[in-house]
Amino acid sequence: MTGRRRELENLRDPIAVVAFGGWSDAAQAASDALEHVAATYGATTVFQLDPSHFYDFQASRPHVKFLADGQRVVSWPSTEVQVASLPRRDLVLVRGPEPSHRWAEFVTALTGVVLEASPSLAVVLGAMLTDNPHTRPVQVLASSELPEVRDRYGAEAPQYEGPTGVTGVMAISVHEQELPVLSLWAACPHYVASPPNPKATLALVTRLEDVVGEPIDLGDLPARAELWETNVNELAADDPDVTDYISTLEAADDARQPEVSGDAIAAEFQRYLRRRDDR
Repeated sequence: MTGRRRELENLRDPIAVVAFGGWSDAAQAASDALEHVAATYGATTVFQLDPSHFYDFQASRPHVKFLADGQRVVSWPSTEVQVASLPRRDLVLVRGPEPSHRWAEFVTALTGVVLEASPSLAVVLGAMLTDNPHTRPVQVLASSELPEVRDRYGAEAPQYEGPTGVTGVMAISVHEQELPVLSLWAACPHYVASPPNPKATLALVTRLEDVVGEPIDLGDLPARAELWETNVNELAADDPDVTDYISTLEAADDARQPEVSGDAIAAEFQRYLRRRDDR
C-alpha cells in the first residue's frame, strides 16, 4: 500500500462498515445492508482490489450485463472500499465477495485502506442461520473485544471459537491495529435461507443506525420486509408440518425472551427522536 487516497482525507467523523458475501452472510442479509446504504447515499469507490489475485472465477463467477447504451460487458467480482456521505458523518464501506485465495494479503490490504480514513470505529456486519422463527423480530447480536465498546453499544464479549470466514479475520485484523471493532450479526431463520431476507437486512440497517447516531434512510426496506414475512406465512400455511414446526420455534423463542429492558426502550425512543428531527 503506497500513499494516502485523497478521498479518505478530511472525512467527517468517519466510521468503517464491513460486510462480505459468502460463508458469513446468511441469506445475503449483511451484503444487502451495505448495498442499501451505498445505493441510498450514492457511495463513491475510492479503492478496488485486483480480482485476479483473490478470486476463483469458477466459485465467484463474473456476470455479463448490458449498459445503458446497449453494449454488453463483463462485470468481475471484486471488493471495493467506498465512501458514503450521510447528512452529518461519512461512512467508509468495505464490501465484496469472500475471497478464494490469499486471505492474509487480502485482509492486510483492506485494513491498510480503512486505517487511512482514521475512523473512530469499525462495524463488521454478518448474518447466520439460526432456529429463530421468521414471525418474530430479528435478533442482532452485538459483540466486541473492548469493554468500552461493549458498554457504549450494549454488546457482549465474543465467545465463538472455531472455523471462521473472512469477516472474522477482518475483525481481528483491524482490532490488532488498535481500531475499536463492533460486530453485528443478524439471526436468520434456517428454513428460509435463500436470499434475500429483507427483514434481516432491515434489522442490521436499523442497528447500524443506532451506532452511527443519525437516521439512515430505510427506503422501501420496511415494505419489502413486511411483504417477505407475508409470503413466508403463505408458503408455510400450505404445509401443516411446517406450520407446526414454526409454532414450536415461536414457543421456544417466547420462553427464552427476557423482559424488555430500560436500555432497549431508551434506544427505541432515541431512534424515534432522530427520525422525527430528521424529518
